[in-house]
Amino acid sequence: MPTPRTQGGGGGRSGDLITAAGISVISASLVGAAAAVDHAIRRDPGKPWRRRTGPDRAGSRASTSERDVAPGSTPAPDAPSKPEGPEDLHKPTWTYALKKTAKEFGSDQCTDLAAALVYYSVLALGPAAIAIVSILGLLSPGAIAQLTTQFLAPVRTSSPGVYDIVTQLIDNASKTQGVGIGLVVGILGALWSASGYVGAFGRAMNRIYSIPEGRPVWKLRPTQLLVTVAVVVLVVLGALILVSTGPIVEQVANVIGIGQVALTVFQIVKWPILVVIAIAAIAILYYFSPNVRQPKFKWISTGSLLALVVWGLATAALGIYLSVTGGGSYAKTYGAVAGVIVFLLWLWITNLVLLFGAEFDAELERSRELQAGIAAEEQIQLPMRDTRQSDKKAKQHEQDVDQARALRQSRGRSD
Repeated sequence: MPTPRTQGGGGGRSGDLITAAGISVISASLVGAAAAVDHAIRRDPGKPWRRRTGPDRAGSRASTSERDVAPGSTPAPDAPSKPEGPEDLHKPTWTYALKKTAKEFGSDQCTDLAAALVYYSVLALGPAAIAIVSILGLLSPGAIAQLTTQFLAPVRTSSPGVYDIVTQLIDNASKTQGVGIGLVVGILGALWSASGYVGAFGRAMNRIYSIPEGRPVWKLRPTQLLVTVAVVVLVVLGALILVSTGPIVEQVANVIGIGQVALTVFQIVKWPILVVIAIAAIAILYYFSPNVRQPKFKWISTGSLLALVVWGLATAALGIYLSVTGGGSYAKTYGAVAGVIVFLLWLWITNLVLLFGAEFDAELERSRELQAGIAAEEQIQLPMRDTRQSDKKAKQHEQDVDQARALRQSRGRSD
């Protein structure tokens, strides 16, 4: 899906590849800020991790199916007492879920979390761009020239500085040690960089569900790498579909022997395919990244659907604003890197809606539990995937407290 353009005459799709490459130039300046924000992701002292294990304050109900379940006895994610889907929730439950989502979105500091996710997104863009250019070069050597001369042509006049950066990156990717090696290096670099994004997204999801990361590193890292591989494959596939237009598609079609009818069909179905790819990527991130056993895997959850709709509306609104104003305010303030700044803004909005959708899914789960009589007022009652690492950290914290208390009581004396 195209990002908004910064100039009225530039094509929206050209902004994707241009700003993706140009953004790598300023990524180093974001390291310090992202590190500080990422620290907030790892631990928020204002929102404790510990689950409530006290007695149920609501008392008993008349029937077994409606009896409150104490937080200490976490029910199964798909307990039969819970409403099966959003359509089974009552109106007051829906009202509570919507209000609670808005409150938790603010208290979880999702705007800061989205900023950290933007940084990790930027790190993966350079290697991903190299991989995409290498794939195009393998399919058709002339496709790279078409990409530079036609797909990026509108930027040459609107943002010459960004154009120079992009063309230099494409030239290096296509000529240095062959496109085959560039493909391998690009994919490995994209996987390593994107694994940082998946890790940060998982910590943000843990914040949303108010749980610690309890999986040991030998279990967590392979899971993150598998999720990374799946998401990177989907993103690269989506990017290839996005840039495959006009002469580029025709050249690739000639190489693999696709006729004109197939090309016409591809141009029609490419946008629905991109939507399906986005849905799959979101579903994988939502389900596998947090340390919580959620209800059964769903390709489309209410939160992911809401995220896609809000993302589409926000992207369209940003595009309309930039088209009407011609991106003048950004161009005056940021000059040649205005397109890069707009792309950063768009990435921030994208991660915001992803976190909002996850927050909404979490609060819908809380609402399902509350309607089923499960005491989820303080903590969403879903079991964690693993607690070994969090238990180890809790024990270390207790030891540190004991050591600090002994130091205070002895006034620092060893005798």
